[in-house]
Amino acid sequence: MDAAAVIALTACASANPVNSAPSSQSVVSTTAAAQHKEAPTVTSVASASIQTTPTTSAVTTTSEATRSASGQIEVTPKSFHQVSQTIKNFVDRNQLNGAGFIVVDRDRGVIYHNHWGEFSPDRISLIASTSKVISAGVLVHLHDQGILNLEAPIGQVIDYAGRLGGITPVQLLSGSSGIPGLQPEDPLYICMFLPSSSLQRCAAEALSVAASDPRTVAPDTEFRYGGVQLQVAGAVAEIASGKQWADLVDEIYVQPCEMRSLGYSNPWIPLQAVSGEYPNWSGDLSLLPPTDNPHIGGGGYITTGDYGKLLSMHLNDGTCGGYEVLSRSGVELMQQNRSGEVYGSPIGYGLGWWTQSPNRYGASANQETQSTVRLTDPGLYGSTAWLQPDDGFGAYLVVESTTSVGQRLANMLYPIVESAVQAFRSG
Repeated sequence: MDAAAVIALTACASANPVNSAPSSQSVVSTTAAAQHKEAPTVTSVASASIQTTPTTSAVTTTSEATRSASGQIEVTPKSFHQVSQTIKNFVDRNQLNGAGFIVVDRDRGVIYHNHWGEFSPDRISLIASTSKVISAGVLVHLHDQGILNLEAPIGQVIDYAGRLGGITPVQLLSGSSGIPGLQPEDPLYICMFLPSSSLQRCAAEALSVAASDPRTVAPDTEFRYGGVQLQVAGAVAEIASGKQWADLVDEIYVQPCEMRSLGYSNPWIPLQAVSGEYPNWSGDLSLLPPTDNPHIGGGGYITTGDYGKLLSMHLNDGTCGGYEVLSRSGVELMQQNRSGEVYGSPIGYGLGWWTQSPNRYGASANQETQSTVRLTDPGLYGSTAWLQPDDGFGAYLVVESTTSVGQRLANMLYPIVESAVQAFRSG
């Protein structure tokens, strides 16, 4: 984002001060945005409410395990020695403040969990676009429960969709809605960065603007990454369920999966996080103001251990702790190359997952020359989640830096993590 955009964002923020009074009211109205007067709710988790629980880990005689002050276990099998050394060297060479990395096996749970520098199992990091898999899962869960039909027009759920009412939730989640994608410098869709707004007001404004925006195209004709279409998806989820986004995240993920660190905010203005560099933030949740307008495509924050639980859920047909977060068909739907299969896009994208190379971040998701199916969800600040469902494992890497830095490290780790997992299983 350039200097002009930063100035514009700051100006808008000063004109729209954040109301931080908490409330727990659910969204039940479908009136137009101009008539919405929602009571603000706490979308971020208060730091006092975070309870970390021991991570279930497969620790063998060739592993070393240490427990943090909160009870979280770090697991470092000897088969992952090269992985550990690669990350340590990378952190030192690039003068990073640290890193965190976790690998989960479908059958054995956590098989590797380690941190470097300032990082520990308790560190909460902003994950930017690595939130997208989590966000998409909220709507897929509602679909599984019969609360929201992913294939039905959004005009059947919200009454302010106007002439774009024929767009479906699955198109919003897959970058296929036809609405312009992520362009942070675009003042037309700046509401997605304003914590003083709400999902309902932002969605109504965005749909109204997009209806006359000459860049808007027909759904399922062109891939557009991220952007305000995900705010619309979040607003649709709220109206369909009668609950606010924070409550949905809590009910779907936090409680059943014990992901106590997971939450959403709209951090860009409060943390001055608009440059592409990780902001000066070490995980203090009190610095994230409550908001009714969480950034659905990039406002998540979480610890490594809790993201590992999310990956385990995706590897185990959508279940965690005996609770079905997603159906098996829902998990499969998220992993399908919808953009390629539905309208022939050369950019492979599902629901939150990049399914093949190339992707927006220049990373290797699934090269044509390799047989490995690797789904990825990288973010602006250097975090990357990846899943290799055929190989039965997933991994999550977090650095607090930039996209290019995180992707360089992730690309180094892909092959050596595969080898480490194979060695661990045969050891």
